[in-house]
Amino acid sequence: MKIVKFLMVPAMLLSLQTMAQTKTSTEGKVGKTINKVGNKTAQVAVKGTAVVADKKYDGKVSANGQTVYINKYDHYYWVDAKGKKVYVTKASLKNAPKH
Repeated sequence: MKIVKFLMVPAMLLSLQTMAQTKTSTEGKVGKTINKVGNKTAQVAVKGTAVVADKKYDGKVSANGQTVYINKYDHYYWVDAKGKKVYVTKASLKNAPKH
């Protein structure tokens, strides 16, 4: 019984290592489309969460004109095209254009 357990551990580790090395194809039109859809989904999700959980900073925008949010720790950020929060300083913000 001890020999079986002794041989099972390396076999399981080898199979896990083999599965970890499999690679999904993100090349070509399908892969690019999947990445675009995933990025847009992440962006919408993060912006939706920011609107609910954090405050929108009215009257100010980021250097590139994106909407700026303030979290509960008074940190300023905007959401990029991949759905990541990009933190900025208050000094780097500029006035929002008047409509």
